[in-house]
Amino acid sequence: MLSQTDQKKIKFKLKNIYRYHLSETEISSCCGEITKAINRFNKKKRKQKKIISEKTSIVICYGDSVFSNSEKHLFKNFQNFFQKKLKKYFNTVHFLPFYPSSSDSGFAVKDHYKIDSRLGNWSDIKKFSKKNDIMADIVINHSSARGLWFKNFLKEKKPGKDYFLAVNSNFNVSKVIRPRDHQLLKKIDIFKKPKFLWRTFSPDQLDMNFKNPAVLLRFIKIMINLVNHGVTIFRLDAIAYLWKESGTKCINLKETHEIIKLFRLICNLLNVESIIVTETNLPEKENISYFGNADEANWIYNFSLPPLLIYSFLFENSSYLNNWNKKLPQTKKGNSYLNFIASHDGIGMRPVEGIINKNNKNKFLKRLKKNGSKFSFRKVQNKSKKVYEANITIFDALKKSDYDPKGKYFLERFISAHSIMISFEGVPAIYFNSLFGTSNDKAKYIITGNKRDLNRYRWGQQNIIDKLKDKKSKQSIFYKSITNLLEIRKKQKAFHPNALRCNIELNSKIFCFKRVSIDKKQIIMCITNLSSKIQYIKLNSKLVKWNDLLGSNLNYVSTTELRLEPFQTLWLSNKKKKRTP
Repeated sequence: MLSQTDQKKIKFKLKNIYRYHLSETEISSCCGEITKAINRFNKKKRKQKKIISEKTSIVICYGDSVFSNSEKHLFKNFQNFFQKKLKKYFNTVHFLPFYPSSSDSGFAVKDHYKIDSRLGNWSDIKKFSKKNDIMADIVINHSSARGLWFKNFLKEKKPGKDYFLAVNSNFNVSKVIRPRDHQLLKKIDIFKKPKFLWRTFSPDQLDMNFKNPAVLLRFIKIMINLVNHGVTIFRLDAIAYLWKESGTKCINLKETHEIIKLFRLICNLLNVESIIVTETNLPEKENISYFGNADEANWIYNFSLPPLLIYSFLFENSSYLNNWNKKLPQTKKGNSYLNFIASHDGIGMRPVEGIINKNNKNKFLKRLKKNGSKFSFRKVQNKSKKVYEANITIFDALKKSDYDPKGKYFLERFISAHSIMISFEGVPAIYFNSLFGTSNDKAKYIITGNKRDLNRYRWGQQNIIDKLKDKKSKQSIFYKSITNLLEIRKKQKAFHPNALRCNIELNSKIFCFKRVSIDKKQIIMCITNLSSKIQYIKLNSKLVKWNDLLGSNLNYVSTTELRLEPFQTLWLSNKKKKRTP
């Protein structure tokens, strides 16, 4: 049973959220409902602790990333593939939304309590969670216009009554920050009164009304339901847009941060330890704010890393990466960056606002367009549009550059970019398609017209198995290269998510940082040549005796000067590489 102290903590958080909207009695009632839900859960579950270490790595996928026409339950296809090809390298799977949905590849959820019947059922998730950590989305900002909640909303029935945000004509939206370029508000008549439905992301994704505490309670219960079925890491999708107030930017509002603090507190009070991850595709300072004072997100997506890495490799310059790395705060114990280069979405451009200047950003977008990118736009206050994200696979994004127009070094660029991401402070997450160097899915894009579908290829099970059997295939080469990096990472204490990271500037063609294990016993120097030309670097005499964990024979041209091949990466360690038995 929750103590009086814990109940007071919950009530305090609720007061911070609803002080202007609910009475003391209503806040007490809401606190009581949350307490009951936690107590019911804790009665059935023993205390379970989660261990995060250098062995923690995530594969991001859809439930049908691997499919077979002969298998009805697509989760089982993926799980079979995972057991054969991935379990050695990943201990965590981020299954993108697996609920019944009406659009946006699962992000227009119709029912948060069900699994799409094509994929399988809750027992599939539960079974998989016994040997692996599961990360899942709580699509919290919006819900489907074709789900039960909205049907009930229109009838004033529960569940759904007052669940969706409908504002009147007096609501001032002039300062609202937009992530898309469609019309934000949809006028409808609700019980013969004109109202405007709020649609941050699409006409089919209607924003939830968190000023109604029933909505908050509903999502707390959804989270607890997920824990009951084996999910212990929660991605709070589009969380920054949760709370809206007239005349404000309607993003990053104080109430949104307080709601995350409440979710963090509830996770801490459950007997099964779980992790909150905020998905905030925003400029760097705003993104980092979601750590709070170590009382909000456990992990935040390191959104600036993908565009900065890709830019640095395409233009063979480490200046932006170095400046950013110097300023990026070191995480506290219990917090972590979630590092990635690719995801189911595109390459976000907002995270490099204030980092890459306008001229260089335009050069960047021009190069990406040459490499096959489409672009998604957002509306800004003067009614013009800005690029929100580049829609392209990471393989195509890095395939050619102005310095390497024929793509001679496409493989080296791709692997070195991943070597930086995998060795950087935080937890690495690799998108399923990146494991195989997948190109843009042009066929699907032509059919759907959805730009994000370029980066959402689904693999036939037999097709990908055959590709991996062929040692000369592109897919096999990429798979072996990336999984080798992960296998090495797992054995290095200096790659613990909270191990110290120090930026070291060598020259504009080299990106270098140092990782130091928590016990101070291991040091790894991560050095990457970002250019298509041979580079030379000088090391002090101490480093000369160190070993490259990646297995290269170090090429010294003098006692301290080292030669780096185009796009070569070194992980120089003061400890020898452990041999696999």
